[in-house]
Amino acid sequence: MKNKDQELLSRLKESDKNSFRELFSKYHQSLFNFVLYRLKDDVIADDIVQETFLRVWNHRNSIKPNQSFFSYIAKISNNLCMDYFRHENVKLRHKEHIPQPTYSDIDNPASKYESKILEDKINSIVNSSLPAKCREIFILSRVNGLSNQDIAELLGVSRRTVENQLYRALKVLRSKLKDYL
Repeated sequence: MKNKDQELLSRLKESDKNSFRELFSKYHQSLFNFVLYRLKDDVIADDIVQETFLRVWNHRNSIKPNQSFFSYIAKISNNLCMDYFRHENVKLRHKEHIPQPTYSDIDNPASKYESKILEDKINSIVNSSLPAKCREIFILSRVNGLSNQDIAELLGVSRRTVENQLYRALKVLRSKLKDYL
């Protein structure tokens, strides 16, 4: 048994994938049980076992074939468990300082897409269905954010004219967008 492991470890050191597979098959379940006993969480235990074998493969050149392979992987997994416990401890200590995520419609790709479609439709209506003066007043008000008084002074018209043109623009938009609203 020991000679078989020594042979597999020597071949592993030479990057033999079949020997790695054999060692993985032979020791996976034992290592999983060892880690699971410490963590009491099979998902995290499985992650740690996978990471252990990944490290074995990545550091295969430093393997000593005459030493116990299970001791080697148990030490790696033990260190990974300790890292996990330290990380969990840090998370617990700083839990009250970590803000909870907030979600909005902006985070939802479907909402973003629908908003973009609506925005494109509004732009199309504004550019194709509104008379020039009405369009100019609407853009100054709704896109540039100017007040009715500022628009009136800028264009040299009365504030009442600006209000009438905005009312007219919104009426056109409502009628053309009734399917979207």
